[in-house]
Amino acid sequence: MLPVEVPALLLGSSCSDPGGAVVTAVCTATGPAGLLIVLVYSFLITFILPLPSEIVLPLADQLRLGLPLWANLAIVVLVASVGKAGGSVFAFHIGQEAKESGPVIRWLRRSRFDIIEWSQSKVVQLSKKYGYAGLALALSVPAFPDTLSVYAFSVLEDDYVKFAAATFVGSVGRFLVWILFFRGAVANL
Repeated sequence: MLPVEVPALLLGSSCSDPGGAVVTAVCTATGPAGLLIVLVYSFLITFILPLPSEIVLPLADQLRLGLPLWANLAIVVLVASVGKAGGSVFAFHIGQEAKESGPVIRWLRRSRFDIIEWSQSKVVQLSKKYGYAGLALALSVPAFPDTLSVYAFSVLEDDYVKFAAATFVGSVGRFLVWILFFRGAVANL
């Protein structure tokens, strides 16, 4: 539980939800070590952990860096977005290797959850139509799992730098949507 409830509500946290040791570590992180936890968590959620990225936002209230809330929030968003971009590039590399492997693609087509079929979904269609800007836009949608979008897009494209930039911009956009939505929701109470 966070020490101050209003910023958690203001920023849209799911820290009060049970989520195990990983979520607890993220939700209780403070100081510079807390920023390292945010970086590692954000890296991991893009390719392996199906957890929400938005739970890092309330940390701005408890970082204890001696900065105003807006500065702490900017730092948390920057660190988390860098972590998500790094994790996305790692996932992108895995996707690049997978698309070179015929047996992997055949296995994916036969699997219970057909990622190849899923890649034709609205999110990937948006990315195909608008390229990396579409990926950034898709990743700006709050509460949508990054992992599936990242892996699906990684099979379609091949530019690491543009991919990293798109995932960074999409991550910042997602956090800004959460912040603006919840600030608006709280302001209207």
